[in-house]
Amino acid sequence: MLLPVRSIAVSTAVFCFFAVGIIGSFGGLSPFTCCKRALLGAIVAYLTVGAAVKAVNAILIQAMIASQVDQMRKKEPPGDRKN
Repeated sequence: MLLPVRSIAVSTAVFCFFAVGIIGSFGGLSPFTCCKRALLGAIVAYLTVGAAVKAVNAILIQAMIASQVDQMRKKEPPGDRKN
C-alpha cells in the first residue's frame, strides 16, 4: 500500500510552520520576521517531505513488482518458458 504524499507533507508543513513561529517568538523576533521564517520553513518542509515520501513509494512499488515477478516465476513450470 502506498503512502499518501500530500497529507503527510501538509501535516509536516503545518507543524513546521507553528514550530518555527513559536521558536521565533520566544527568541524575541518581530511578528513579521517570525511569519516570514515560518512560511519559508513550511515550504521547505513540504517540498522535502513530499520528495521523501515519493522516494519511499517508489521503493515500495519496486519491491512489490519484484515480489510479483518472483511469485510468477515460482508458479511457472520449468519447461514452459516462451522465448
